[in-house]
Amino acid sequence: MTTFIRLLAWLLAAAVTFATLGPAAYRPQAAITHDGEHLLAFVLLGLAFAAAYPRQRRLAAGLSVVLIGVLELLQLFVPGRHARLEDFVVDAASALAGFAIISLITWLTQKSSRMANQRGD
Repeated sequence: MTTFIRLLAWLLAAAVTFATLGPAAYRPQAAITHDGEHLLAFVLLGLAFAAAYPRQRRLAAGLSVVLIGVLELLQLFVPGRHARLEDFVVDAASALAGFAIISLITWLTQKSSRMANQRGD
């Protein structure tokens, strides 16, 4: 299962990279705002990598923020694209929100399991 989740995370990262740096004509268009598209894509990315690398979650979160910044800067070299600080902030915060959601779920699950063990369930 871990291999599947990791493959899914990396495929999602490839799709986000293509959508960020690829030709605008090939970008998927959602019926939501520009920021909403970014929020959705990067929350999913954070969820995927947090689930894929639970033991390295902090490292993965930090690297995600750095690589999101690199993606944004690479747009400076792509005709028709533009790097925007607002996009970086939305993207990084969204990815970190995905990591936080998985961390919270993990914490609640472990807490519930510990409580059940203490009760003898």
